[in-house]
Amino acid sequence: METIGTWWMWMGFVVFVVLAIAVDLLVMEKQGAHKVTMKEAAWWSVLWFSLSFVFVALLWWYLDSSQGRAVANTVSMQFITGYLVEKSLSVDNIFVFLMIFTYFAVPAESQKRALIIGIIGAIVLRAILIIAGAWLLAKFHWLLYVFGAFLVVTGIKMWLTAGKDPDIEMNPVLKFLKKRINITTQFHGEKLSIMVNGVKYFTPLFVVLILIGTTDVIFAVDSIPAIFAITNDPFIVLTANIFAILGLRALYFLLADLADRFHLLPYGLALVLVFIGTKMLMIDFYKIPIGIALAVTASLIGSSMLISIWSSRKKADEPSLWQKEIEHETKVQKEQP
Repeated sequence: METIGTWWMWMGFVVFVVLAIAVDLLVMEKQGAHKVTMKEAAWWSVLWFSLSFVFVALLWWYLDSSQGRAVANTVSMQFITGYLVEKSLSVDNIFVFLMIFTYFAVPAESQKRALIIGIIGAIVLRAILIIAGAWLLAKFHWLLYVFGAFLVVTGIKMWLTAGKDPDIEMNPVLKFLKKRINITTQFHGEKLSIMVNGVKYFTPLFVVLILIGTTDVIFAVDSIPAIFAITNDPFIVLTANIFAILGLRALYFLLADLADRFHLLPYGLALVLVFIGTKMLMIDFYKIPIGIALAVTASLIGSSMLISIWSSRKKADEPSLWQKEIEHETKVQKEQP
């Protein structure tokens, strides 16, 4: 596997991730169970976003001095494009988390712990899948076509199912758990299980964690082939993925109340997956420049978000049916002698 990452770069990044998670856990433990405010979520989101670009700036500086300006520019754009794709796909992931929390009526103060546990699991899972994927692509080049076709199909499927809320009640994992374990009807703080008359019962929070874990698996299968279409370098693939995931918890609390405003984002993501899948299928015939790939990806995601916000505001400005009825009754009363 060819990579620009040296052994000390790999070790340094691993140490950074471990420290970042440790600090997050310590802060969470110090604050205790509480509802995350929009201001707190915004500060954490800015912090993670800034750290991502500090990382790519340092990476550019190192490559510029060791391998030349051309390599530095190419690798940096690959990281930014991969980070943008993974961050955007994580927004779609957030909306699914929101549905799970809403369905189980998870208390706001318990959502933070559920998310951080889910994020740790996602980091471990993606690290394994990325290393395995890089090794397989190095051995079997034809897998690029499989990944490309998979992304195109996934994008088409996402487009067709956009706007439809998944039926969590029919989730096979939830059905399996209901048949195999005892589940309480109420939450018991942040406990995952309790004993009742000598019988072990699992709390809804345990079920939520399992569903978040399976959701991570599904999204990892979708997102990892997407970034391999941008670069085969496992160091760039892993770092872009992990940086996108590290800010997932803060981004959730920042966007949870704004989910309806980005209702067209899945359509933009669907087009991104089709574009990236097509780029992967064409790789041996025509390589789309990374700058164009970055521009197309950013344009599709940005335009879908802007159109979502515009249409949401337009819809909010329109009077509701109830308001129209009141206005009609008022008009009729004024017209009566």
